[in-house]
Amino acid sequence: MSLLRRMEDPRNAAKVDTSPAAPFEPPRLAPAPRDSGRDLSQVSLDLRGRVQSKLIAEMDPKMDLSDTGQVRRTIEDLFNAILDQENVVLVRADRQRLFEQIAADILGYGPIEPLLADDSVTEIMVNGPKLVFVERKGRIEKAPVSFQDDQHVMRIIDRIISPLGRRCDESQPLVDARLPDGSRVNAIIPPLALTGPTITIRKFSRNPLTVDDLVKFGSLSSETADFLQACVRARLNIVVSGGTGSGKTTLLNVLSSFIPPEERIVTMEDAAELQLRQEHVITLEARPPNIEGKGRITIRDLVINALRMRPDRIIVGECRSGEALDMLQAMNTGHDGSLTTAHSNGPRDTLARLETMVLMAGMELPLRAIREQIASALNLIVHQSRMRDGSRRVVNITEVVGMEGDTIVTQDLFVFEQAGFDDGRIQGQLKPTGIRPRFTTQLEAANIFLPATIFGFDRSFFR
Repeated sequence: MSLLRRMEDPRNAAKVDTSPAAPFEPPRLAPAPRDSGRDLSQVSLDLRGRVQSKLIAEMDPKMDLSDTGQVRRTIEDLFNAILDQENVVLVRADRQRLFEQIAADILGYGPIEPLLADDSVTEIMVNGPKLVFVERKGRIEKAPVSFQDDQHVMRIIDRIISPLGRRCDESQPLVDARLPDGSRVNAIIPPLALTGPTITIRKFSRNPLTVDDLVKFGSLSSETADFLQACVRARLNIVVSGGTGSGKTTLLNVLSSFIPPEERIVTMEDAAELQLRQEHVITLEARPPNIEGKGRITIRDLVINALRMRPDRIIVGECRSGEALDMLQAMNTGHDGSLTTAHSNGPRDTLARLETMVLMAGMELPLRAIREQIASALNLIVHQSRMRDGSRRVVNITEVVGMEGDTIVTQDLFVFEQAGFDDGRIQGQLKPTGIRPRFTTQLEAANIFLPATIFGFDRSFFR
């Protein structure tokens, strides 16, 4: 007999429970899985959006956001009140996780907030709302976080660039910016980025790396570190070259630490990220055009202005275009000891890149004249490389000797020699080539005498 017929049979009436129904209880929200790789927003996206929207609506728009502690306590009180109004029941751990995520969206940078706080992460790459990657120890891996949608990513972009007076919209779909700690940020949005709003953040150590750190990491040998310190103190003009992510800015920071504290330093960057330790430093930052397309200040404008600021040293964060010509002219007109970086694949390629950038200035100079400017201005090229194992090392220290005919003559002073692999790590050392630099007299004039062993000789080379 079917269940329905058995219930209709009068003989079974006594077996039917006729007691009053228990009061209805709304189902509790299931706790989020304990899988650390899964975000609570994926479990209850609707709840999070609802609570966050209500929280923002109830916040006082005139609240002083400078007192982060007080603002956080206010948000937490409102958050708890809203959950009570919504009759939402969460276990303590999930309640705290939901609050931290909402607080990060309101006060910080949303899902990437914990990645910014992670000192092992050196780069954060947001490829649209659902794909976030990080770099650790030179290796790229997927991060266990995500955004709700494109608008969520756009809110974080706006949070980053608004304090800098910049914008990112359809009329200006790409922007360079920086975080308060100096980390470099690039954002590009649709229609240029087809996968959704994209953010790339190059993080910098809260405690800037020192030359001792680079020696410990194997980026430099102690001998070459002493040599580069002597070159900076003797006011040689140096270009740090390398590919993207090779550590050029980090090395430039280390080299700048060798500048005597009594000298006046003027730095110029697209987005200020240098972390100089001296007190007498003037930091200049380029400015993009406003919404009307006016008011743009380029690195080249800053270099020209810096020459009127009585600098002892000029540091350009990176030469990308026509500012290379002004930088070379500054080096050739008494501003010795200047430093800059450039993207290139090697020392010879650095010279070719400089030629191209000078041509971009639109001065229509003959190629020989450009090469003569480069040969007379530059003393040293320090080339940094990101190795296959993710490590970053100085692989060439090359002297610019001068001109022979129409060719710029260079000579390698130190070259990295790879010895093999050990446990997945490249083994090798930056070794001297046994060549004496032509600028030895310039070192001696600065009362700097280096031991001959630095260059691979056993006898005192500078006597």
